[in-house]
Amino acid sequence: MASEQAPVESPLPLSKYSKRVTLDSISSRPDGGVGLIGQRVVVGGWVKSSREFKAAAPPPAAGAPKDISCVEVLQTKLPFFRSIIKVFGGEQRIRDKIESVLPKPPQPSISILQISDGSCVSSLQVVVDSGLAPPAHIMATGTCILVEGLFQKPSLLEKEKYRIEVKADNILHIGSVDQDRYPLSKKRLPLELLRDSAHFRPRTTTVASVMRIRNGLTQAAHTFFQENGFLLVQVPVITATDCDGLGQSLVVAEAQERSRDAIKLDTIRASLKEKTKKIDQLKRNESDKEALAAAVQDLKKTAELASQVEAKQRGNKSLNFFPCKTYLSASGRLHLESYASALGNVCSFGPRFHASASQSKKLLAEMWMVEIEVAFSELQDSMQCAVDFLKFVCRRILESSAEDLKFMAKRVDKHVVDRLQLIAEGPFEKISYTEAVKVLKQGKFEGSIEWGAPLSEEHEFHLAEEVYKKPVIVYNHPKELKPFNARCNDDGETCAAFDVIVPKVGALIRGSQSEERFNMLSARMKELGLEKKQYEWYVDLRRHGAVKCSGFSFMFDPFVLYATGLNDVHDATPFPRSFGQLHN
Repeated sequence: MASEQAPVESPLPLSKYSKRVTLDSISSRPDGGVGLIGQRVVVGGWVKSSREFKAAAPPPAAGAPKDISCVEVLQTKLPFFRSIIKVFGGEQRIRDKIESVLPKPPQPSISILQISDGSCVSSLQVVVDSGLAPPAHIMATGTCILVEGLFQKPSLLEKEKYRIEVKADNILHIGSVDQDRYPLSKKRLPLELLRDSAHFRPRTTTVASVMRIRNGLTQAAHTFFQENGFLLVQVPVITATDCDGLGQSLVVAEAQERSRDAIKLDTIRASLKEKTKKIDQLKRNESDKEALAAAVQDLKKTAELASQVEAKQRGNKSLNFFPCKTYLSASGRLHLESYASALGNVCSFGPRFHASASQSKKLLAEMWMVEIEVAFSELQDSMQCAVDFLKFVCRRILESSAEDLKFMAKRVDKHVVDRLQLIAEGPFEKISYTEAVKVLKQGKFEGSIEWGAPLSEEHEFHLAEEVYKKPVIVYNHPKELKPFNARCNDDGETCAAFDVIVPKVGALIRGSQSEERFNMLSARMKELGLEKKQYEWYVDLRRHGAVKCSGFSFMFDPFVLYATGLNDVHDATPFPRSFGQLHN
């Protein structure tokens, strides 16, 4: 039975808000925890696997009071029952009946549990006697258990795998599992099968490692920008601006004309006024009482109709929540630029949305992005910032998540660490878009590559993995391929934009220098047919104190693929959202 938790003096630091020892504080010790043997501890987690061993009941300690069960009391009275049986006859038949109703005492057993609490790759072996908790209550995979006990040397199982175990002497909590409905098992399941159970899959060792690496990448990204003088700015998710001008944003609500119900309600209200005036006239003329009664009845019906239309209009209020067409933001860089024009260096980290129906393994409808804008900077400055950022993040994750990376190298992709070191320590190749097209024309692809066409994933992989075998920066793209606000180059055909392409996942960063010239920006918007009213606030930045700005968008989720060796972004994102798929 679970009991209330009592304070325990622990040789290890307790988790500040749960008063237990996390497994990473045990496994990270140089001695693997051997120095903790004999110490008391409170640990908790979820059962990953278990086994039961039958054991003989231990003899009572000398001088200890003996607990006597009802079964034992009945067994001591058997000689008395037998004497009665002999008197009344039928000794054997009655003896069989008596012995059949006497329950046999359960054979003592020991449950060996391997538990994990999500703090590290390692699990911990916990030994629980059946007298403390019935095996059927604690052995099912997924069971949550919190125990108090003593560290000891491994007694029965996994002596080579585990250097210590916990011998439980108090059960503080048991969270049982419905085994018929619980989707996880002792056997390793393919990641594809776990996508429909996104709420349970972090309990698997692989997904837990991915999430810890993802956390490490997040911390590294924030640390880089904080150490380099950037201010974190929260940009809106809902916006009235199609941020890239390419029409790929998810629409929240269309701009709507005044609804038919609103027009109908105005007509009814006008009718109510006219009918009220008519009733007033009839009241002054007391001779026509029948006409007055009919008018009152008509007014009542009209008032009821008005109430019905008003109720319907209130129900449809959400359709007109915003006065204009609204989107889920595909990029926060336009909004960031307004703050860079006042604060200097700014960054943001949050979800961005793309209305793509493709089933890409690299892209989702909801993607997390790191975005920056730097005032008084040009294209070369942002390119250098992107290189420094990637190198910093890779170095930091190699230091902070060594255990998880080692596990991913063993379980998923043996080249994980080598790829991170390729960015952390190696050079980047820089080529123009025009040079990239010349190189690609020498390769063999399904379709021909011509100047002005976007680089496909196949083209990106060819450049980074086969030609240069390192990260590649492609700059000066055709202006038609990039957002409307990318600064036009002097050739009139290309713009100041760049992509950072890495092996395995392709483009990770897309950046540009913004067009600070009012006339050039206005002409570009007119050329693309963009609605002037929608971007008026952005154009205002050019009218009043314009400054050169550049920045980039870093696609966080594909970088998690790069850092973990996974092949599908659905497995690297906690709750993936993509076209036609939404489970939680």
